[in-house]
Formats: sequence, C-alpha cells, structure tokens
Amino acid sequence: MKLGFGLYKHMLNEAHYKFSKQCGATHIIIHMVDYFNLANMASLNNQPVGNSGGWGMAGDPDKLWTVEELIKIKTDLAKHDLVLEGIENFDPAHWYDILLDGPKRVLHMENVKTTIRNVGKAGIPVFGYNFSLAGVSGRIIEDSARGNATSVGLNGTNHILEQPIPKGMIWNMIYDQQAEEGIQPEITHKELWRRLRNFLNEILPVAEEAGVIMAAHPDDPPLKFVRKQPRLVYQPSMYQELIDSNPSPSNQLEFCLGTLAEMTEDDIYKATHQYTKQNRVAYIHFRNVKGKVPHYKETFIDEGDIDMKKILGILKKNKFEGVLIPDHTPQMTSNAPWHTGMAYAMGYMKALISQINKK
Repeated sequence: MKLGFGLYKHMLNEAHYKFSKQCGATHIIIHMVDYFNLANMASLNNQPVGNSGGWGMAGDPDKLWTVEELIKIKTDLAKHDLVLEGIENFDPAHWYDILLDGPKRVLHMENVKTTIRNVGKAGIPVFGYNFSLAGVSGRIIEDSARGNATSVGLNGTNHILEQPIPKGMIWNMIYDQQAEEGIQPEITHKELWRRLRNFLNEILPVAEEAGVIMAAHPDDPPLKFVRKQPRLVYQPSMYQELIDSNPSPSNQLEFCLGTLAEMTEDDIYKATHQYTKQNRVAYIHFRNVKGKVPHYKETFIDEGDIDMKKILGILKKNKFEGVLIPDHTPQMTSNAPWHTGMAYAMGYMKALISQINKK
C-alpha cells in the first residue's frame, strides 16, 4: 500500500508538493478540472460544494490536456520525490454529450480517447472518472465533525437534490452559458447503464493500448436519484455490474470508502473484500463518515463508522498494492484549516499502515 495525496488544480504548485511530501506522501492524484471558479465557493482550500448553480464553468471545449503539460506536472512532482499516480475526472466540457447521449457524442468520444492516449504517453497509470449526470450535488456544510469542525454531508433531502438540472449544465458544472431555458430530460437507470456500457466498450480498448486504468467513482451522495436523474452506483453491489459490463483489465474502481459506507445496503468490509479480492481497485479514497443517506456526515478519519484499521487488514490480506489518499477531511480551526485537517489524516493513515505492515 502506498500513501498518497489528492491535489486540486489550483494546488498544483511547489508549496503543496512540499506539504504533501512533508506529510509522508509518496504518490499524488491530481485534478485538472477547476471546480472553484464561482465566487460562492466557501474556500479554495475546502472541497467543492456549491449550490443549485453548480460548481462553476466547465473548461475550454477546444483545449484538451496535452502530453507536454502532463509531463511538466509529473516532472515537477518528481523533483519532490513524488510519483504522479493518476488524474481524477474528465472536464465536463470535453464529454458532456457522452453523458447526455447528445449530438456531439462522436466528437466527445474522440476527446476522451485523445485524453487517455495523452495520459498514457505521459506515463500516468490511472484515470478516475464519475459517470454521472448530476455529479456530486446537494451536500450541505455544517459544523458537524468533532469539536464543531466544519464538514459536509446530508441532513435529509433538500431543494438542490430535488431541483432538475437546467439545460447547459451537467456533472454539476455549466458547459453552455447560452443554453436555451429548460431542464435536461429525465432518463431511466436502464438508459444510464446503456450509456455507460457504450462508453466503456469504446474507451477501454484505447485505455488498454495506452497502459491506463479507468477507475470508476461511486455516486456521491449515493441516492437512487439526484436532481431528477438516476444514479449509476448507489449501492455497493452495483460496482459488480460495472465490472461485469466489460472484462478489460483496465475496467477498475476508484474505491471511495466514505461514499460506499453512506450506502444503505451491505457493509463496507464485505465490499472492500469483494472488490480488492478481484484485483479491481485502482486506488482508494480513505475517508470516514457517520450515518447513511440521506442522513450522514463526513468525519475525521478516526471518529466515523468505519474501522479504518480493519479496512487496512482486508487490504493487506488481499495484497492490495495501490494508493490510498485522504480525499477530503473536516476543516480544523487554525490559520490553515485544509492543511491541518489533511496533516492529521495523513499522520493517522501513516501510523495505521505502519502497524499493519509490522504484523
């Protein structure tokens, strides 16, 4: 097992590379999408939350990430003895009509194929994605973690979860500011799975050739519907359907412990064993929560419902050798809330891994 860090686009700089290394990280997962370009975001150093207007504008539809810029980031990380393990999430501007099955689908499939080829040419082994129309939407910010630390979660249903997605928005970001008024057509779970299978059947041969693993994130929050649209993986067993959809070794999982623990069926230990035993977990979001949807709170790593040491025991038993990142944590009361929360989580993770490895 390797200890990693996830860094948002605006954190791809020397200061955050130094901080990651100082916390004990050896590997980095990066975000190339800017989720923080709306003024209503709480903090550039917190995770994106947003409102019914989403996280902000998607990127430039005509500008794909180049091999050169990816190698530059990889080289800069290497100067700090950090390995660029993966990239998390496509830019909605590059693939919205894959999700919507719209008129630009063919063009957008070429976009994602080019992106995956570029990721492979840059020597980056993993690409995480979230096949979702509503994206990560509807969560609220509360001082709900230990000591009244600021965190996110759900306290029952709310108006954002129930509000339909407007045209011009997908994956909680705006791809067309001039879109006509109206809402995105509602679809069924069957239709969403059809779109996912078509996507996998086209992208996985490209990913295999490029030497890239495609890692699917579960739905967060894991409700059956969000913003009148179906969710793909809102119970742990649905990950098996995704794996079974295509036998490619590049068809793997971005295994988010917190999201999976929020689900109402099965248990997190069974799911962890089931999918790591199949060698289908590319990397892990190693974070904790209390409760189940629609009532849950993200917690400090040591205060939630998940026994994190037990999880590590399962990972060791199943010979998991991938990267664990804290993903996000509650904000601690200090002059640097994100840094303090992350440092606490990383220290706890490093200590647990050390204990497990001694056995």
